[in-house]
Amino acid sequence: MKTTKQSHNFKLIKNVNKNTKKLLGTLLMASLLFSSCDTNDDVDYVPAPDRPSAQEFANIREQALENVTQHFQFNAEDGLISLTSDNGVTISINGNCLTKNGNAVSGTVDLEYVEVFEKGNMLTTNKPTMGLMPNGDKALLITGGEFFLEATQDGVPLETNCPLQLNVPAGLTGAPDNSMILWTGVIDENGDLTWDEMEDDPAGQGENGVFVEGTEYYAFFNDFGWTNIDRFYNDPRPKTTINVEVPEGYNNTNSAVYLSYDGEDSGLAHLDTYDPESGLFSEHYGQIPIGLECHLIFVTEENGNWRYAVKSVTIAENDIIGFSFNETDTATEAELTVIINNLP
Repeated sequence: MKTTKQSHNFKLIKNVNKNTKKLLGTLLMASLLFSSCDTNDDVDYVPAPDRPSAQEFANIREQALENVTQHFQFNAEDGLISLTSDNGVTISINGNCLTKNGNAVSGTVDLEYVEVFEKGNMLTTNKPTMGLMPNGDKALLITGGEFFLEATQDGVPLETNCPLQLNVPAGLTGAPDNSMILWTGVIDENGDLTWDEMEDDPAGQGENGVFVEGTEYYAFFNDFGWTNIDRFYNDPRPKTTINVEVPEGYNNTNSAVYLSYDGEDSGLAHLDTYDPESGLFSEHYGQIPIGLECHLIFVTEENGNWRYAVKSVTIAENDIIGFSFNETDTATEAELTVIINNLP
């Protein structure tokens, strides 16, 4: 009896061990299966920082603009005065032509001035080079410089009744280009800038107020605000529309998508439309050349710095391109500017 009982107990233990191994194997397979599904279905999951608000994103752009704003003072009674910018642009203003609320100005005048030549600053300040076409669509412009001027006295904006003048070294954006014309910047309710061709020819100087002399552009315009020396980008290849998907939690209020054309250092395209249903950014005008080698750039804000991703792309017809959060990194404004300026 003793031998039989020991044999029976051994068989029970053996069966229990076998069943335990089966159960552990099943649990292990289930764990691997669920783990695989989680990784596959949520590639953008991060133990995430909170997504920024629209105001936080606007603030970092406003700070970037302030960081490139130059400040001058002059006396209106001095008449025609010339100022020189950080990049060697000559700004000519006639103080005798300035008015405040319709009255002639005397005394000290404050001038805010911005000049943008490189796509890194275009991106951080949200001042891309998108020009309005005759049919209302937008297309990339190649710039000889973007400029903002505002004269004030005691905080009150001034007007001028004679042309302002800029002498701009063409070497800042390459060689002189006789096809350049003047554009006026229009900022919409979302804070996005579009360039509209200037219709008149202030002071009768050259085509559309800008001409080349030697190695400089001479630009004449009648109003303060945003002004641009530009021409449309020209590429004979067939054109298409592209769509871009950004990480979850981001949209056109707290992030943006830009397009840098390889080989073009003085222009930056902006994917300025967004579909909240699909979550896609788009340049829906169909103006991007098929086969174009370029870099897509996603940017947003995080704790006062920039979060960004850059992706090398060759444009295919009706392309849909995605960014995941895992592809992003953080940078200061200065670091991001260098990264964008160093793109091909």
